[in-house]
Amino acid sequence: MTDMDGVLVHEGRMIPGADAFVAKLRDTGRPFLVLTNNSIYTPRDLQFRLRTSGIDLPEEAIWTSALATATFLDDQRPNGSAYVVGEAGLTTALHEIGYVLTDNAPDYVVLGETRTYSFEAVTTAIRLIRTGARFVATNPDPTGPSADGVLPATGAVAALMTRATGVEPYYVGKPNPLMMRAALNRLQAHSETTVMIGDRMDTDIVAGLEAGMRTVLVLTGIMTADEIERFPYRPHRVVASVADLVDDI
Repeated sequence: MTDMDGVLVHEGRMIPGADAFVAKLRDTGRPFLVLTNNSIYTPRDLQFRLRTSGIDLPEEAIWTSALATATFLDDQRPNGSAYVVGEAGLTTALHEIGYVLTDNAPDYVVLGETRTYSFEAVTTAIRLIRTGARFVATNPDPTGPSADGVLPATGAVAALMTRATGVEPYYVGKPNPLMMRAALNRLQAHSETTVMIGDRMDTDIVAGLEAGMRTVLVLTGIMTADEIERFPYRPHRVVASVADLVDDI
């Protein structure tokens, strides 16, 4: 398993060697999934975006926090209803499990990633939570990358909503082991024979460790080698980029 942003691509550009890494996985027939906490896009959208950057992989090899959230809700309350603050990746995933999207007494308020957070939508979500809707968020990431610097992400908006409601969301995406177990089930793989590759200690690496996988940190994302020492846990291996892993496949 591998993260996407910071491992395979950065701001829409392929990280050198990522194409060879994915090609080697496909050529050897080794099962793999690309995991992302980004819930903005559908797997088909992400497949296209990766292809335009030079990385070719099948749509079914992409597992998003939106899909993991839909799987969770389908298991907890099949054919339910939700008010969604998010974009097509999340709304599509919920529609596909038979959920109704509504602001009329929904079972859940579901918060996902978006680059255009609406004050009106957040206000509606807060009011629905205060009147009993269960609060779920796709991921806890407080910030996300952009060409101009960091952007507030799902975790930051969730904190605002928690402050206004007194209700903490249930986060489904990394580092929740729930997302990792669902991904392992999708691969029909066992944690002891699976590796998690990522660029963040606080999501990718801890998620892999808690799920019982071996972990590899790449230094092509937001984490530097010096910052690793701040954490009480360590990856099993640190490499400059996925290009350093091609010969290991």
